[in-house]
Amino acid sequence: MGRKRTPGLYKRYGQWQIDKKVQGTRLCESTGTCDLEEAESYLARRIEQIRQARVFGIRASHTFAEAATKYLIENQHKASIVDDAMHLKQLHSFIGYFQLVQICNDTLQAFIQARNMQGVKNKTINLALGVVRRILNLAASEWQDETGLTWLHQAPKLKMLPLSDARKPYPLSCAELNLLLSNLPEHLANMVKFKANTGCREKEVCMLQWDWEYEVPDLGASIFIIPGKFVKNRRDRLVVLNNTASQVVEDCRGQHPQYVFTYKGKPIQKINNTAWKRVRKQAGLAQVRVHDLKHTFGRRLRAAGVSFEDRQDLLGHSSSRITTHYSAAELSNLIDAVNKVSLEASHSLTVIRKKSEMGSVSRGSPVQTSVGLKVLQGSACK
Repeated sequence: MGRKRTPGLYKRYGQWQIDKKVQGTRLCESTGTCDLEEAESYLARRIEQIRQARVFGIRASHTFAEAATKYLIENQHKASIVDDAMHLKQLHSFIGYFQLVQICNDTLQAFIQARNMQGVKNKTINLALGVVRRILNLAASEWQDETGLTWLHQAPKLKMLPLSDARKPYPLSCAELNLLLSNLPEHLANMVKFKANTGCREKEVCMLQWDWEYEVPDLGASIFIIPGKFVKNRRDRLVVLNNTASQVVEDCRGQHPQYVFTYKGKPIQKINNTAWKRVRKQAGLAQVRVHDLKHTFGRRLRAAGVSFEDRQDLLGHSSSRITTHYSAAELSNLIDAVNKVSLEASHSLTVIRKKSEMGSVSRGSPVQTSVGLKVLQGSACK
């Protein structure tokens, strides 16, 4: 005759489940095992944890891996959740099985040192540390167990690394941009040209769809409104087209029923591909990143005298003023602003570089200055 099972345990789908009231707390969860003895041991441990919490205020132990899993499940709406998951995966082998109370600056040193040895910049490491800090803050302020106690009594103060090794933005001169455009494949050159004339992020360019295009009859022009789920700040993004960007769009029209930028009938996943890296290196611009095209657009807007508020709108930066509801007069003002930096604009651009930043590009004679800088005399972008 088999022995009786412990009250509060029942079997479902091959595993023992708990359904028991313990000191006024309803405990309903899986034991994670199909072995009765293991299930009973797990239940006894959970009962003791609840008793310790009720009587002595002792919190149940939670590992960082448990907390990371809870964080990922609850934050699927975040624009950066994929990046957060990547950082947590990298952290797992270092602190995954640590108890939350063990996480501090000292226990994170092994992770920091390993990433430094891999040549990772401090800014990237700080992004991972920021996810850890967010999880610990949630564990100390919002996450509660069945006894009403938070997972962590108090979150530790984690120190971020200094950004002394951060790479500075590299806005392109017209000569450098023209050199890239003239050597890139046509489909990639179109994307680069569009990005440098709209300030869109790489993902926004790659995902651009015809359904997001809107006609503005009063102005004889069209704009794009990118849905918030494709935008970093999760707000709908107004994209105003200057003459150059409009021409790029017209050149792509009819090539694909859904996406604006495609290659061989398929949407292009990223600009930072093999062709971009090869041409960039051959042009002596190995330090240039795709995001520098956005910096280039912003710097050219400023050089053209476009107001700070209009630059915010055109670059899609967050502000209390940003909206997709613009009058015809406001849109006309923004279109006039972006046309000041169209590739056909007649004004020239001058970029000041340190000698150490100079690549092999020398269109327009460099001028040696008395302070050890070279000034590229850039001609108008074409």
